[in-house]
Amino acid sequence: PFSFEIISTLPRRADVPADMVAEESGPGAQNSPYQLRRKSLLPKRTAACPAKTNMEGASTSATEDFGHRAKRARVSGKSQDLPAAPAEHYLEEKLPDEVVLKIFSYLLEQDLCRAACVCKRFSELANDPILWKRLYMEVFEYTRPMMHPEAGKFFQINPEEYEQPNPWKESFQQLYKGAHVKTGFAEHFYSNPARYKGRENMLYYDTIEDALGGVQEAHFDGLIFVHSGVYTDEWIYIESPITMIGAAPGKVADKVIIENTRDSTFVFMEGSEDAYVGYMTIKFNPDDKSAQHHNAHHCLEITVNCSPSIDHCIIRSTCTVGSAVCVSGQGACPTIKHCNISDCENVGLYITDHAQGIYEDNEISNNALAGIWVKNHGNPIIRRNHIHHGRDVGVFTFDHGMGYFESCNIHRNRIAGFEVKAYANPTVVRCEIHHGQTGGIYVHEKGRGQFIENKIYANNFAGVWITSNSDPTIRGNAIFNGNQGGVYIFGDGRGLIEGNDIYGNALAGIQIRTNSCPIVRHNKIHDGQHGGIYVHEKGQGVIEENEVYSNTLAGVWVTTGSTPVLRRNRIHSGKQVGVYFYDNGHGVLEDNDIYNHMYSGVQIRTGSNPKIRRNKIWGGQNGGILVYNSGLGFIEDNEIFDNAMAGVWIKTDSNPTLRRNKIHDGRDGGICIFNGGRGLLEENDIFRNAQAGVLISTNSHPILRKNRIFDGFAAGIEITNHATATLEGNQIFNNRFGGLFLASGVNVTMKDNKILNNQDAIEKAVSRGQCLYKISSYTSYPMHDFYRCHTCNTTDRNAICVNCIKKCHQGHDVEFIRHDRFFCDCGAGTLSNPCTLAGEPTHDTDTLYDSAPPIESNTLQHN
Repeated sequence: PFSFEIISTLPRRADVPADMVAEESGPGAQNSPYQLRRKSLLPKRTAACPAKTNMEGASTSATEDFGHRAKRARVSGKSQDLPAAPAEHYLEEKLPDEVVLKIFSYLLEQDLCRAACVCKRFSELANDPILWKRLYMEVFEYTRPMMHPEAGKFFQINPEEYEQPNPWKESFQQLYKGAHVKTGFAEHFYSNPARYKGRENMLYYDTIEDALGGVQEAHFDGLIFVHSGVYTDEWIYIESPITMIGAAPGKVADKVIIENTRDSTFVFMEGSEDAYVGYMTIKFNPDDKSAQHHNAHHCLEITVNCSPSIDHCIIRSTCTVGSAVCVSGQGACPTIKHCNISDCENVGLYITDHAQGIYEDNEISNNALAGIWVKNHGNPIIRRNHIHHGRDVGVFTFDHGMGYFESCNIHRNRIAGFEVKAYANPTVVRCEIHHGQTGGIYVHEKGRGQFIENKIYANNFAGVWITSNSDPTIRGNAIFNGNQGGVYIFGDGRGLIEGNDIYGNALAGIQIRTNSCPIVRHNKIHDGQHGGIYVHEKGQGVIEENEVYSNTLAGVWVTTGSTPVLRRNRIHSGKQVGVYFYDNGHGVLEDNDIYNHMYSGVQIRTGSNPKIRRNKIWGGQNGGILVYNSGLGFIEDNEIFDNAMAGVWIKTDSNPTLRRNKIHDGRDGGICIFNGGRGLLEENDIFRNAQAGVLISTNSHPILRKNRIFDGFAAGIEITNHATATLEGNQIFNNRFGGLFLASGVNVTMKDNKILNNQDAIEKAVSRGQCLYKISSYTSYPMHDFYRCHTCNTTDRNAICVNCIKKCHQGHDVEFIRHDRFFCDCGAGTLSNPCTLAGEPTHDTDTLYDSAPPIESNTLQHN
């Protein structure tokens, strides 16, 4: 049923060499030079066989001419093979594999397929991968099989890893019906029809334009192979669903180069919906690289209502205007995958005018302008692209540009990794944006956008910039290790900053300034080399439910006319202050947990006037709240406890209002007011503090009204060092040392206070003749008469209680100093004569008259 021409060249049985016959039946078969690898033989049919049947004889007669195939007889209704003629038997079963393979190597693909139909052995040999690889590379040039399982899908494989035994044949079958552009080969092909018999379905052209013309004239169904070479200044306008793929050995795209110096290299127009172009280099390389008339010229131009696929291409443009790839117009929706758009002297990929498309797994680098521009309602889907080392911004969306960007790696671009401007509204998800030479993300001039679950790190400036009335959503990102800040919002910026992990940045984790008003919530802001959140220059914003911790400077700074609302945050474990208001910083601090800072939990200074209410402030190593240097503030309904120093400090002309606070269990005093401090203290509960509930000292003059001061481990209220106070309607009870103590020279205004049921441990000790050190040790400062002993050479830093003067210094030259706070140095064992009233001495040498002063923050302002 088919022509197997090479059979006629094989020897008839009478022409078979004697040694080959001997190899079949003689005793020398083992030494035959044809004893090569072969199939195992069936039982031999010889003329000497006495049991030869008529069917066998008929078979022999019928096959004396080797050009015919043995007939088969029917036996009992079933087909049964007749005995093979000697030549057929020899070809099918005895001719060595190497010889058969050598014969098959002269066949083309269709004849190989026919030979495979002869018998099982021929089928196996005709499907030998080496035979098909040679044929395949002769036609297609690929050094690895190019699989084409479905329309618009091509990929190369490693034959050793492929699951089927002969990928070369499988690929040949998939690619068979196509036209080939191979310069200079068409004439040779059509001049040798005998050499290429059976390849009538293959067409050869010298130019791409000619091949495209063949498609238009329906010579073939649109699969075009462009072979190795450089194709220059061809007019490639595609308006039908053709498939064009490079065909070359090695790295295919490097060997197939299509270049234009005058016009766009490829233009896809309406009608090319399902066109495919792949595995080639596409260049636009004009002689005049900056001429204005090249403004509309590109390597690839994809216009309205077409959706081609561009795959595994290298795309280059040396023109300094325009872009390498331009996708423009309603219905322009290409798929561009695995392409390299690099080293262009303009924009890499430009998507505009309502165009869309899918852009995946591309390499976009070292372009003179942005790697990607999206403009004017362009709305692409861009996934897993590598956008890096650009000489401008990485991705630029502007003028209402949109897009969905997912899992891209954007890094080492000269300007921002991602820029959003002028009502652009992209969505950026799970990208890495890092090592930008300026910032990571820059949103400005009313830009918007959603930035979700990205990693933004190691950028030279801020990880995220938001400015000029922009309002993006920044959610679930990790923003870390920036060479400046984490998120920087300025110039009337807004935005929702939510659920981010912001850490390890050189400046503030979040900075808000110049009338900006973002919402900052549910973030972790920690381990910064600077502060946590810095609000300055009239910054605003709602800052709520964040965790701010372990920052080198203040957890939150509020300064220079700023008025943020900080609500329900946890601000803790800082290396300086928790929340720091200074230089007219205002705002609201409410319902926060502020704890375990090396300095105060809250500091207020220099004209700052915040509202601080319903917070829990504890564990500060330098006190709970420190108001100093003319600080103000409304401090209401807070719980302030377990601080190492005073719960609240008021000093240096500060004048806050404290209402309804609970200040308790401090490891020092409750409230300490000194150095000209003032303030209104009203309706507070001050209890269980280790030192005085309220200590007023050094020219201070507060007003205390309707407070309850009780259960303290020292005095209720102590006033000393020329301070005054107004005390109205306070209840002072059950304090260990006593209720109210006034030092010498102190005058107070008192009205309707209730001082009752205090333990009066000082008066009791004095009346019992005990040394006051017995009840104070060196950690408390009971107020009573104190003396010095000139005989014992006491200094102005020493004090001796009245009972030690009477007992231990009897007959000495002693001097009454004043009624004030002290502990007894005699009882402490720091004088030359041992105390006869106290127990073991301590190693303390100097009596302190006031509680230890707080450490003021040395936080510096950084813009």
